[in-house]
Amino acid sequence: MSGKVGFSSLGCPKARVDSERILTQLRPEGYQVTARYDDADVVVVNTCGFIDDAKAGVHDLWARPLTARSEP
Repeated sequence: MSGKVGFSSLGCPKARVDSERILTQLRPEGYQVTARYDDADVVVVNTCGFIDDAKAGVHDLWARPLTARSEP
């Protein structure tokens, strides 16, 4: 299986490192990374639950792809 994946990392540096590790595994499987959520087959939001700014930001990110996908 392959497709396009959108990725967003919020919060601590460990979340960003974890995201890079995930992307490193997805690329050999044929997934392409896209910066545009509306082009993505799947959007991964990787965040740290211990940092308040990350917790607040993740709610905005969740709303954007869901809104974009629900529009005709």
